[in-house]
Amino acid sequence: MLKLISWNVNGLRAVHRKGIFLPWLAEEQPDILALQETKCHPDQLPDELRNPPGYHTYWAAAERGGYSGVALYSRREPLSVQVGLGYDDYDREGRTLVADYGDFVFINAYFPNGSRDHSRVPFKMRYKADFLTLCNRLREAGRSVVFCGDVNTSHQDIDLARPRQNRNTTGFLPQERAWIDEVVTQGYVDTYRGRYPEQTGAYTWWAQVTFSREKNVGWRLDYFFVSPDLWPRVLDATIHPDVTGSDHCPVGLLLDADGD
Repeated sequence: MLKLISWNVNGLRAVHRKGIFLPWLAEEQPDILALQETKCHPDQLPDELRNPPGYHTYWAAAERGGYSGVALYSRREPLSVQVGLGYDDYDREGRTLVADYGDFVFINAYFPNGSRDHSRVPFKMRYKADFLTLCNRLREAGRSVVFCGDVNTSHQDIDLARPRQNRNTTGFLPQERAWIDEVVTQGYVDTYRGRYPEQTGAYTWWAQVTFSREKNVGWRLDYFFVSPDLWPRVLDATIHPDVTGSDHCPVGLLLDADGD
């Protein structure tokens, strides 16, 4: 069994200073851990964060300090790791890591936020389109695909506590949600909804200023998707709201390692 976890940490140094990250990593011991919004360059980190025992680490950092960034902690050394999506506009923001594990390609992504005034929605939609193109090219080449991360979009009404009040809020705009419709139409499986199609109150992000986490007034913004050929290997998909330290919580995927 492979344990895969994705977590938007909202600042890796910050969650480390809270004394949360390394004890959590030691307890969970994921085979692959994808982090988003690391907000750091690896040379800014102490060695215990940059090179924890038993893990290979890979980093995509933003040019702008204290912003964006993704990281990969992997027990198994990938065959190769591509830093970035291949487009400078996105890659200077440190949003994507693509790791080839042989039997599947694993993509860790931090999708752009559309901004309160919607000014970044076009940028977000371009990233989404180019990201899906990458996934489809891999599938056309006969590869299995796992992608995860903070998609910054809730798909359906069930995926956020207050859908009616947020129809015109980025993260729940029709065009943002339509992209996930397209992903599903093309055969990719939202693993949590695939396993738990009717589960309500399953959120991964809560606004920090309104005690919304305590009230569970949240959004499901963080996902694991798999290409259809991998769906039979999915053993479970999980959300971990009990893990604190960030405004997001980790999400997990248990995958049959052999595919038998």
